[in-house]
Amino acid sequence: MSSEISAPPAAQLALAVVPAAPREAVGGALSRETGLAQLLQTAADGGIRRILTRPEGDDERTLCQAWPFPSPFQVSVTTLDASEGPDRIEARARRSLERLGLPRGDVLLVRDGRDLAGAEGRTLWERLVALKDRGLFRRIGIRTRLEDSPVLVARRFQPDLIQLPLNILDQRARRDGVLAALAEQGVAVQLASVLANGLLFAGSDEMVGASAADVVLLSRLRRRLAEARLDPMQAALAYAADSLIGMAEGSSLLACVTSAAETRALLAAVNAARPALDWTVFDQGGRLAATGDTAAAFSGVSSAA
Repeated sequence: MSSEISAPPAAQLALAVVPAAPREAVGGALSRETGLAQLLQTAADGGIRRILTRPEGDDERTLCQAWPFPSPFQVSVTTLDASEGPDRIEARARRSLERLGLPRGDVLLVRDGRDLAGAEGRTLWERLVALKDRGLFRRIGIRTRLEDSPVLVARRFQPDLIQLPLNILDQRARRDGVLAALAEQGVAVQLASVLANGLLFAGSDEMVGASAADVVLLSRLRRRLAEARLDPMQAALAYAADSLIGMAEGSSLLACVTSAAETRALLAAVNAARPALDWTVFDQGGRLAATGDTAAAFSGVSSAA
C-alpha cells in the first residue's frame, strides 16, 4: 500500500461543490454561473484535483458549464437512493457522466452503505462493478457510518474506496483501528465531516440546543488552539491530513464549499505548516452528536470560511 505523503497538501482535498442559489436580482443566474466558475478556477489554481457531485437538480449540468478548460479535475459521482432500483441507479450514473460532459469518472460512490444491505444489494453492487469494468469509472466506493462497520463492509464488497467520518472532535475511526485495518486491506479512504460540521467555528449563540457543558467544552478547546496559534480550520485539516499518513493511494479529505472565498480559506488552511500537537486531548469520541453525522458528505465549510 502506498501513501500520498509526498503529494502537495491541496492534492489531498476533495471538494463537494454546492452551487450557490442564484440571487433574485436581475442577472442572478449569471452571477451564480460566474461564482461557480470562480470557485472551480480557484480550486484548480490551488492544486485541488478531486470534485464530488450529487445527482440533484441541475447541479451536474451547471458544473459542466463552469469547468475550467481544459478541466484538471477527477470527478466522483454519487448514486441515487436504493429505493430507485438497480436499473434506474445504473442509468442515472451513466446520465451523470453525460451531464458532467465526461467520458469517464474517477469514483462511483454508493450514497449509503446500507443501500447494499437489502435484498437487491448484491445485484446493485454487481451493476456498479460492471460500469467500472466497462471503463466508465476508475474506482467504486461506498459511503459508510462507523456504525456500519466499514472494515466488514470493505471485506465483503472489496471496494476501491470507503468514505467515513473522522475529525478532531471524533477520532474513533483512527483511535479504534478502523483506518489501520482499511490500510491493511489496501482500501483508500475519503474522510468526511473533517470540519466537525462547523462545531469548532460556532459561537455560543449559534449552538442552539447545546448544553451549557458542551458550550464550555468547545470554548475550552478553541482556547487550546488559540494558545497554539492555530485557527480551528487549520487544526481540523492538519489532524485529518495527519490521519491519511500510511493510507492507500487515492485517499482524500472531503469538504463542502459554495464559493471561491470558502475555497481560498480551505487552501490557506491546508497549506499552513502542520503543528506538532497531542490531538487526543480534543477527542470527544462522537459524544457531540453533530460530529458523528456522516449521512451527508456535503457538510459545509461555509460556517468556517
